[in-house]
Amino acid sequence: MVKWTDKERSAVNAVWEKIDIDEIGQQLIPRVLIVYPWTERYFGTFGDIFTVSAVLNNPKVAAHGKVVLNALAKAVKNMDNIKATYASLSRLHYEKLHVDPDNFRLLADCITIEIACKLRSDMDPQIQATWRKFLSAVVEAMSSQYY
Repeated sequence: MVKWTDKERSAVNAVWEKIDIDEIGQQLIPRVLIVYPWTERYFGTFGDIFTVSAVLNNPKVAAHGKVVLNALAKAVKNMDNIKATYASLSRLHYEKLHVDPDNFRLLADCITIEIACKLRSDMDPQIQATWRKFLSAVVEAMSSQYY
């Protein structure tokens, strides 16, 4: 379990309050697929995602980013119990979707980049360090059901 100071809790919540799920969500999975093209294998039901143009214009790709951020909202609300919050989601990604757990870290990096691009100076080094600590806890929770 991760220990959070009041300042860290406030920082995570402050970042989260500034996030527009619709806007950042649309950009999140395209960034993952373009920067890490091998991740396309996990999105076989999304149709054509084999070119940058196809990724950027695929409504299923954009919609999935919103799903990811809505799931992240659960971690923000349950910072003291992120592992339990994501237990079933971790199990789904392990048992059914067969996602390599290292991809959760790659996704977390892309989330940080998208948020930093949006928040700019509001994402100072201290805030970014706290946000990365938070996302590290999420990545650990998402990897927790892997054997």
